[in-house]
Amino acid sequence: MSAQPDFYFPAPRKQRFCSQCGTPVTRLVPPGDNRERDLCQNCGAIHYQNPRVVVGTIPVWENRILLCRRAIEPRFDTWTLPAGFMELSETTSQGAERETLEESGARIRVGDLFTVVDVPHVDQVHIYFLAQALGPELDPGPESLEARYYDEADIPWDQLSFRTVSTTLRHFLEDRRQGSFSPHYYSLASH
Repeated sequence: MSAQPDFYFPAPRKQRFCSQCGTPVTRLVPPGDNRERDLCQNCGAIHYQNPRVVVGTIPVWENRILLCRRAIEPRFDTWTLPAGFMELSETTSQGAERETLEESGARIRVGDLFTVVDVPHVDQVHIYFLAQALGPELDPGPESLEARYYDEADIPWDQLSFRTVSTTLRHFLEDRRQGSFSPHYYSLASH
């Protein structure tokens, strides 16, 4: 299996036209700003680009961890924690619960924030919450080939989809062995 990427969708965003008036935008440093932005020289609109937020959970049922096998690219047919892009008008925990239900069919109770991972080279932040499954029932949605609870010894480490997932799982298992969970922050900026 090839090295795990750090991201969900690597393509950078480029805005070509102004969403206000339809004129092609130009990359310039606006007056009073400190970095290039997409700027419409026709109507003056500045189009800010912000990081995408990926939210997910580490669902546990009877000491086993829920993983989903991806039915979509990138990393089709590899295992991941249930996660995806946060939607407008939802909190991070609501998004994590929604993504878990969509990808696995698992009903969960979202717990504490567990990891925050900066992935600046693809303009993403990944956020994972601890979660307790409310039952063993699973019904994977169209983005998952299957969903399954794994004992620690059976986690398919060489088939995990993203480095953010494997690192989050390693932190989780270490904290569980120590009997205490604490939030973790890390950055993949130097990778």
